[in-house]
Amino acid sequence: MNQKKTKQFNQLYKRSGLYVLCVLILFVSIGIMTSLAPAYRFSSHVIAEWTSEIESTLFLHLLGMENRAFQQAYPEDKKLPKLSTTLFHMATSIKPNDPRSLLGNELPGFSTFDTKIIVAGEGTDYTTLPIESSPPLEEILKDREAVLDEPEESDDAAEKDKKDKPTTGDREVVFLYNTHNRESFLPHLPGVTDGNLAQHDTVNITKVSDRLAKTLKANGIGTSVDHTDIMTILNEKGWEYPKSYDASRGVVKEAFQNNKDIKYAFDIHRDSLSGDKTTAEIDGKKYAKIMIVIGNDNSDKQTNLALATELHKRLEKKYPGLSRGVIKRGGAGANGVYNQDLMENALLFEFGGVDNTFEELYRSADAMAEIFSDFYWDAEKVNAESKEE
Repeated sequence: MNQKKTKQFNQLYKRSGLYVLCVLILFVSIGIMTSLAPAYRFSSHVIAEWTSEIESTLFLHLLGMENRAFQQAYPEDKKLPKLSTTLFHMATSIKPNDPRSLLGNELPGFSTFDTKIIVAGEGTDYTTLPIESSPPLEEILKDREAVLDEPEESDDAAEKDKKDKPTTGDREVVFLYNTHNRESFLPHLPGVTDGNLAQHDTVNITKVSDRLAKTLKANGIGTSVDHTDIMTILNEKGWEYPKSYDASRGVVKEAFQNNKDIKYAFDIHRDSLSGDKTTAEIDGKKYAKIMIVIGNDNSDKQTNLALATELHKRLEKKYPGLSRGVIKRGGAGANGVYNQDLMENALLFEFGGVDNTFEELYRSADAMAEIFSDFYWDAEKVNAESKEE
């Protein structure tokens, strides 16, 4: 009996020692690769993606070898992964028991299902996730006819309400920008029926940012909107459309450097899905639905995720059906960071889709401004009370 236990112990000891050796080799290799000259080193994103393929239970087991308390947390029904399986998974990104890991790399569009739905709004599932079209840059920059009848507005009511509301004064605490600034809408582009070609130099998503800013200001929240034509930057640098976030990154950094009062940064987009999936009817009026996107490859995303979830809950309470939910997007084929690593409280919003009208979009912008304003002043009140204590 003692010989059997000794044999089992020796096998476990050897196996655990082999795992420790592999992990040590892995981290030494990472150290060597990241210390190479920039021209030869792997990017941090590649390293992070590679090491993320290791099952978390393996690290829990290794910790348990040093501290028995961790062994109690190890799931009883979870077996220690085989070394050969772990190495194969790390080397190929293919999980033998998950065919999606192979199909996702080979079938166009299949990797979309790697997006994680954190909170699903009404009608949101893996078949209605946001679609980001990537038309050729020359198509985006083409001149197109556009029609837009701006509704007449009266600012009297807003000005009256303004007197009784708190204000940030001269501080502009919200920063809005548009990485895909020429995204437009088919109802305002005569003769254009292809959603991928719904692009315009002036009649586009930037008007939604302007409307959102206007309503936020009416609620006392200082807001600035950047109108940089990111598509022109791409053209000047000879970059393709997928490099849009690299082009807008400099714009965002400059804004933060020039204005230390910024507390929130929102990148406003529109989806490429059809109107039946991006339109909600609330109290007899049509709204463009809103999806909130978190960069899953941003290592410090928890604050952004908490903000997104809170805004979704508040939207659902006051405007049921307006929010499509909160998703995390990253991995192959996606930017995965969306400049959200530059500060806390940075989000990407998808306002409507290619079939929505500005009338619907402006209603949604006003609703979001109202919800965010309530959130902002509630948070300011809590902060003030904390300082008094």
